[in-house]
Amino acid sequence: MSLRITVAPDAATAPFEQVREQIADQARSGRIPVGYKLPTVRGLAEELGLAANTVAKAYRALEADGVVETRGRHGTFVAAAGDAAERQAAAAAADFAQRARRLGLDRASALAAVQDALRAAYEG
Repeated sequence: MSLRITVAPDAATAPFEQVREQIADQARSGRIPVGYKLPTVRGLAEELGLAANTVAKAYRALEADGVVETRGRHGTFVAAAGDAAERQAAAAAADFAQRARRLGLDRASALAAVQDALRAAYEG
């Protein structure tokens, strides 16, 4: 089992986002298992022909999303992302609900805003 990433330099999506998305997809689908050690930032950057900062940015985003965890000098590993992702989504939903209420939106308007945002995020 190995990490497989390809970066299309002419794609509309930034290289760091291509790396982030591919690692996240492989981790969530189980193609790379929980506990799998990712290559070092420099190693992956070299392999992909990217700047180390580009890969580091992808790793930071993955860690913020709960997909990976960095264990200091031991490296970066795939985390049990499902639970973390669900907790973060629930927290974000609760924050949105409180803010919508403070803004004076009724439930239908708040729900419409969420549906529009999800449509934009998933359909491009």
